[in-house]
Amino acid sequence: MQAPHEQPTAAPDGGTAAVAERRSTRAQLLGLAVFLGASALVAWLGAFATLNNVDGWYATADKAPWSPPNWVFGPVWTLLYTAMAVAAWLVWRRRAQRTGPALAAYGVQLGLNLSWTPVFFSLYPVMGTAALWLGLVIIIALVIAVTVTVLYFGPISRTAGLLLLPYISWLVFATSLNWWAALHN
Repeated sequence: MQAPHEQPTAAPDGGTAAVAERRSTRAQLLGLAVFLGASALVAWLGAFATLNNVDGWYATADKAPWSPPNWVFGPVWTLLYTAMAVAAWLVWRRRAQRTGPALAAYGVQLGLNLSWTPVFFSLYPVMGTAALWLGLVIIIALVIAVTVTVLYFGPISRTAGLLLLPYISWLVFATSLNWWAALHN
């Protein structure tokens, strides 16, 4: 713990490296486990919503010509969820002045991420095409939320901001798939 009169040393990327070093190794590992666990929970809940429908209505849906085979999604999302968790952990461990808002933005995007899958996959049998359009609204909001998260993360930890860039790229790609599905189903 830092004494009240001590000021943290600013790191070159705007973070507070001296404060981050004061967290114990055990606290840092626990923090990483919490962020990985949160990502794993969101991934598991998303997979749960997908499993019953990917071989159901989605198997016969009109998909974009550029849509990859279904087996690609699992490995890609596993890498993205891991990168997201590590990015959030890097920001959390810095304890910078803007860490709170940065992690709040991260939480918002994680919530939007969690909501997209059940809306797109599970609501389609109930709502039809309206579910796909609602999914499109959610995924566009998700792209915006992740972009905001990158803008918050970058000044605290450049690495954290960079770790989220593949996620944004994949989301833009997924948005194009969602858009096609909404137009053609």
